[in-house]
Amino acid sequence: MEGIHSSTRSRDLLRKIKEFTLSILEDLSEGLSPLIFIQSFRTYCTNLDSICSCRSNKPSGHEILTFQKESHVHRIGNVLLRVLLIVQQLLQENKHASKRDIYYMHPLIFSDQSVVDRAINDICILLQCSRHNLNVVSVGNGLVMGWLRFFEAGRKFDCINSPNTAHTIPVLVEDVKDLVSAALYILVVEKESVFQRLENDKFCSKNRCIVITGRGYPDVPTRRFLRLLVDKLCLPVYCLVDCDPYGFDILATYRFGSMQMAYDAKFLRVPQIQWLGAFPSDSENYDLPKQCLLPLTIEASPDCQIRGKLKPCYRDATFTKKCQIGDRN
Repeated sequence: MEGIHSSTRSRDLLRKIKEFTLSILEDLSEGLSPLIFIQSFRTYCTNLDSICSCRSNKPSGHEILTFQKESHVHRIGNVLLRVLLIVQQLLQENKHASKRDIYYMHPLIFSDQSVVDRAINDICILLQCSRHNLNVVSVGNGLVMGWLRFFEAGRKFDCINSPNTAHTIPVLVEDVKDLVSAALYILVVEKESVFQRLENDKFCSKNRCIVITGRGYPDVPTRRFLRLLVDKLCLPVYCLVDCDPYGFDILATYRFGSMQMAYDAKFLRVPQIQWLGAFPSDSENYDLPKQCLLPLTIEASPDCQIRGKLKPCYRDATFTKKCQIGDRN
């Protein structure tokens, strides 16, 4: 749900906010209970034979919020409209705030960060925009190194002159300009420890590439930055994750998007990403010693569904549960 030029987009969003709030006031003044339709989206790919641009972009249903339901009164009046007011102020003043900043503006009313997160997602769906269009940003955790140079908000990130030096991924990805690269491919690694090992081994000096890590589950800036690189540089992209349900889940988040932000999956997912491993079959193919493996426990085995063929998901050679990788998070 990317917008156009920022100032035009902000004016358009402010107009939508005004129209939305006026419609609620008009219904209330006439003694009617406003009905707010929140569309539902999905992330999974329905085309298994090619890179997806699939039906997950379209709503798959909707939730109706109304003042007639007691459980919805707090969600609409105390949370949704309050967060909408904060967003309106951010847009009017051209300022940015994190989700955590918004929560701490009214912690007693919001009660939990997840309440704010849901309200922001609801607003994005109602206004048909991405979260960063609301000037709501994440605190970035991702790192990048390699054969890359770009500018962001007037700052120069010159990774090419020092390809083995880690740089934090910009939070305001829409401000990235003059992107230049001499890389042949992009490598995404799950863990920061693997990233640091590649940094210490001067991997990028020996391999003309770009290396990215989201330090586990990737945040929105990391996913948006990766998508930007793939779109602008047209490079192949590979992903190295652990051979466990969490690794499969992280891979699925990069490739298909997350359930929480399914409405924006079209602009966050990277369907071209290729799985390097590690694969469940590696333990047998390379005869790994048992002491190198960890047992899969109930706590470490979330339902992992990646749309496609059934694949075994196990961390030791005796676990043979099968699952589909891709619909989680």
